[in-house]
Amino acid sequence: MRNPRDFTKPLAIGAPMPLREIPVTPSRVIHFFDPSNESMAAKVPALAAQSDIVLGNLEDGVPVERKLAARDGLIRVGRDAELSGAALWARINALESPWALDELTTLVGEIGDRLEVVMVPKVEGAWDIHYVDRLLAQLEARAGLDRPILVHAILETALGVVNVEEIAAASPRMQGMSLGPADLAASRRMKTTRVGGGHPGYVVLADPDPDAADGVRAASQQDPWHYTLARMVDACAATGILPFYGPFGDIRDLAGCEAQFRAAFLLGCVGAWSLHPDQIEVAKRVFSPDPAEVAFARKIVEAIPDGAGVHMIDGKMADDATWKQCQVMLTLAEMLASKDPELAKAYGF
Repeated sequence: MRNPRDFTKPLAIGAPMPLREIPVTPSRVIHFFDPSNESMAAKVPALAAQSDIVLGNLEDGVPVERKLAARDGLIRVGRDAELSGAALWARINALESPWALDELTTLVGEIGDRLEVVMVPKVEGAWDIHYVDRLLAQLEARAGLDRPILVHAILETALGVVNVEEIAAASPRMQGMSLGPADLAASRRMKTTRVGGGHPGYVVLADPDPDAADGVRAASQQDPWHYTLARMVDACAATGILPFYGPFGDIRDLAGCEAQFRAAFLLGCVGAWSLHPDQIEVAKRVFSPDPAEVAFARKIVEAIPDGAGVHMIDGKMADDATWKQCQVMLTLAEMLASKDPELAKAYGF
């Protein structure tokens, strides 16, 4: 058991002090790009102007023969690209791979001053985070960095789901978690080839009509990720880190993507992954509060500034719990409005 007081101390001599709280910044969309693809890397500045986070992907989707090119391409982006205020993240290869150690060593040494978060795939327990935590501290000390690089875990194995609470609390570096539905489906032996979203075979049927026993019964498609996502959100909320929905693989189905992202937003996620530029606007729209909701939240806070008592506002009961919900909505809206002039206008800020 690690002494909780050690969470406030660096894990290596000369490493920066750990953060006591994870910064909450606009994180509606993490846009993935392949740094080994020169034409794609050249578009990063333009995509960064539309995104909250741009992430150089070194893992799945990058062929073995291009792993080193992807790492070097990400270094060039980190050194040279104008990112318009977007945060730069990296997804390294799995910790058991032959590339992860060199990726961490090289990235921290070359662009550690610009790299904000390292995304670690297939995290299965606190032990994975402890390894990355100590290694990053040593690399930060050697590179002379003055701020810690944070860690984001992808929840994509059955063992990771079992240990999700311990993973969330494993280190003060933990920035957040994302749901990784494709690998998680394989780990669970789920019978689907989809990447996120629902499935037409995962349904509940309406009761049979007693007057037409052989008639067609209405079917409602369900969300196979709801349990895992809700549990991940709780683990993140309990430890002060940020939950994200992961990828939605059907690039053409923007309506399905929006529905999945919206369910995640309502559950408490702060953002989602974008695998294609068309998904950027979907994520930004979904994970920005609706102007009508913001206006109603402001009305409640103005009517009961201290949150005390029970009130009827527009025919709806409002009390301390409602006031807290409204504060969440307004805080997010104010943060996003400070970055996005169009949202500021829509929210009346």
